Amino acid sequence: MSRITLFTILLCAIFFCGKTTVLAQNTTFNKTTTLIRPPYLKTGDTVAIVAPSGILRNRTAEVEQAKNLLKSWGLHVVVGKNLFNQNNHFAGTDAERAEDFQKAMDDPKISAIWCARGGYGAVRILDKLNYTKFRKQPKWIIGYSDITAIHNQVHNEGFESLHAMMCTSLQDNNETIKETIATFKDALFGNPLSYTLQGSKYNKTGTTSGPLVGGNLSILYSMLGSKTSIDTAGIILFIEEIGEYEYHIDRMLQSLKRAGYFENCKGVIVGDITKVRRNTTLWGSSVEQLILDVFADYNIPVAFNMPAGHEKDNRAMIFGRSVQLNVSKDQSTVVFQN
Repeated sequence: MSRITLFTILLCAIFFCGKTTVLAQNTTFNKTTTLIRPPYLKTGDTVAIVAPSGILRNRTAEVEQAKNLLKSWGLHVVVGKNLFNQNNHFAGTDAERAEDFQKAMDDPKISAIWCARGGYGAVRILDKLNYTKFRKQPKWIIGYSDITAIHNQVHNEGFESLHAMMCTSLQDNNETIKETIATFKDALFGNPLSYTLQGSKYNKTGTTSGPLVGGNLSILYSMLGSKTSIDTAGIILFIEEIGEYEYHIDRMLQSLKRAGYFENCKGVIVGDITKVRRNTTLWGSSVEQLILDVFADYNIPVAFNMPAGHEKDNRAMIFGRSVQLNVSKDQSTVVFQN
């Protein structure tokens, strides 16, 4: 074979391999996979309360309130046998917490799984869970904060889930969390969800639509590089955080950015970023500006002031559900497809 012929073959191979890669990337970006929606709840359905993360020390009153709330909606309630177990930081050993969660996923009589609290620990049971029976009879998985890890896994399994209040949210007077409770009920029973957000000078204006996913920033960051990390191509990302230094928030966002996490994202909704810790060396700008700087390179809308996260007003959101996002400086609207 002549050198010219060999060179020509090599050029063709490089060309076609490169073309194949581009097509694969475009296919990922344009994907329109619709997640499976668990059945909405109805009177007589059963909800399981489990604790996949932190310990429930001195939280029996909140769990009782949670049971009473569900019963007032005409629902039955069961609790995990290990709910109040204690194993150092956690609500029981990894095996015990996984056992309760698995039993709830597998039980055909259960229509929703409500996480009692967050804290830390869900990541330790992710690889112990089996979705074989869940795929045949999906049910709503409910929670926020540390439960973001489970939301990510459920999303990658192809199912919607519910970012909403947990049992320990009921430590507050029900009147002060009226919207939190009302939107939780609406989401569970299939009533329309739409929100008008307070405007912000930091809003990056625009209109977009796509499935909403995300959750707690620290957990999203901790999933990076694992099989539980979400492919954010074509989606709208929600983030919230509590108790971090500003430079920690920047480090997490910059790390996600460098990993390509935001490359084909269609929009961002920022929830509560609360109890930001003060460092001895001040950051020098607001958290909002920090976030805006991260997304400056992307031509996507960014909406601040979503009332969701670790504050009392924690509105329910259906992860995996398509939303219409309209962002202006005066206000933003988030409308969930019913």
